[in-house]
Formats: sequence, C-alpha cells, structure tokens
Amino acid sequence: MDPVTLTTGRLLLRTVGPQDTDVVYAAAQDPEIQRWTTIPVPYLPEHARSFTDQLVPEGWANGSMLTWGLFLPEGEELVGMLSLTMRTLGAAEVGFWSAGRHRGRGYVTEAVLAVARWAFTDLSLDRVEWRAEVGNTASRAVAERAGFVIEGVMRSAIIHRGARRDCWVGALLPSDLALPSTAPYLPAPVQPA
Repeated sequence: MDPVTLTTGRLLLRTVGPQDTDVVYAAAQDPEIQRWTTIPVPYLPEHARSFTDQLVPEGWANGSMLTWGLFLPEGEELVGMLSLTMRTLGAAEVGFWSAGRHRGRGYVTEAVLAVARWAFTDLSLDRVEWRAEVGNTASRAVAERAGFVIEGVMRSAIIHRGARRDCWVGALLPSDLALPSTAPYLPAPVQPA
C-alpha cells in the first residue's frame, strides 16, 4: 500500500521518512512518551533512524502498520505520531503519542478521528481498538474525546518494560461516527437486572 496523506483543520498527517529522523528522535526523549509507549529506553539516534528509514516504510508497503507523523500545516513541526496496526480482518488498533509542547490542544484527538474515518471508509474496517496501560489517563482522555467506548480492563494483556500489565481497552465503530459498516452489527441483547 502506498502511504496516504490526510489533512484536518489544523494538521497535516503524512508518513515520516529519513528527513524526519532528528525530530522523531528529539520528541521521543520526552519522559512521558518513554513512560507510556513501547519505544526503547534509552531512545537512541539509531532507533529513530530504524523507525523512519525501515519500520514505517515497511509497515505501509505490507499494509501491517500504517504510521503518520502529525504535523502543523506547513509540514515541518511534529506534534505527534499515530499508527494503525492491522489486527484481524476488519479490525485495527490505534496507537499514538503527543510531543510534549503540543499536549492539551486536541491535536491527537483530531488526528485519531481523521484516521478512523479514513479507515472505516477507505479500508472498510468495522472496528478500531484502543489499548493503554491502566493509569495512562492522557491516552484514555484522547480515546474518550474521539468517541471510543471504554469496554473494560484486560488483565495482564500488555507487556511493557519486561512486565505484564493490565490495560484499558476501548473501541470505535463506524456507527459511532454515523458511518455505515461493511457487515451488520448485532449488539448483545440487554439483560434484565
């Protein structure tokens, strides 16, 4: 699959490449990004180089992980990253981080919604999942503002820094954004209390 560029009212979402290695490296030095994401710690220049030169292009080429840099409209200032990882037929998992000085402005929520709409309409996905380690309240706030329904806690569901940890899980469906699904959705009947 060729990389896709998306725009929102305030952002340019484009793939990252070798020209972005230095800004990715600089942003990834943020303690909050290192605390809550699965990037290597310490995050070295060669990690950023491998990410921008190999991992991102390979993910697009084989359709397994679609990654966007979130940039201000001129395309130079990185405000965050977002990936959509294909999990099963019709479903993907979204992951994201925000660069420190751009937090709290709604950029990541805006990007999540743009990518979800694109995934539902262009990729015919019927479910976008979000997962985050329990305690990552900033990530959860983004998911909830984007309309994800928090479905619960999955025990021992992620591995972070060599330890199994509980995570929150939520999902966004096309119907949550007033979009059609590719397959009928039959929610479980409500059980009387």
